[in-house]
Amino acid sequence: MRASDTERERIAELLREAVAEGRLDMDEFDQRLERAYKARTHGELEPLVQDLPVPGSAVAPVGSSAPAPLRGSAADWPARIGGNATSKGAFALWGGFHRKGRWTVGRLFTAFAMWGGGEIDLREAHFEDREIVIRCFTIMGGIHVTAPPELNVEVRGIGIMGGFGEGSSEEGEIAPDSPHVRITGFALMGGVGVDRKRTKAERRRREAAREAELESRRRQGPEGGLRKEF
Repeated sequence: MRASDTERERIAELLREAVAEGRLDMDEFDQRLERAYKARTHGELEPLVQDLPVPGSAVAPVGSSAPAPLRGSAADWPARIGGNATSKGAFALWGGFHRKGRWTVGRLFTAFAMWGGGEIDLREAHFEDREIVIRCFTIMGGIHVTAPPELNVEVRGIGIMGGFGEGSSEEGEIAPDSPHVRITGFALMGGVGVDRKRTKAERRRREAAREAELESRRRQGPEGGLRKEF
């Protein structure tokens, strides 16, 4: 079967992730990337990723119409759904609270802050159920929610002499198998903000992969073949 441009790019993305994770060195990455972009058939593409595991799932067949698996903070969503909640609520009065790192969000999570603040970080979290409701209530206080760009988040809240809504957002495609998180509540003379961004570690991995690809293209030269440097 003939390979399409989309299939070649999907293989290239897997190679970029592999070099960023240290599974391939630069020479191997250069060679495989060049072969990926020159490949004409599925048979030429498949060997390039057969020895590269994708966290949480098998490598999709080259001929599949499914997109390349999402990784990083969005890796293996099915494995992050289920289990007992480690937290179902948070409270701050003249102080603060935070929920971040590896924790399991209850299917109904209620947060309250009065004359204080709170942080809810979902980027490395697990979820008790596929449908999650996070209720945020603030009075002269603030709650900040951080989610990965690939998580399906719906924001519905009311701000009274305050604000309740989404803030900054990094680019990312919502994963179809991610949980659905609905954020509701109200802010009275305070604020609830929801930002979408990746962790610093994931941003570093992505930047390393981009730099590796640019270096590979530089070595290949304008004609697409490897350029020898003397």
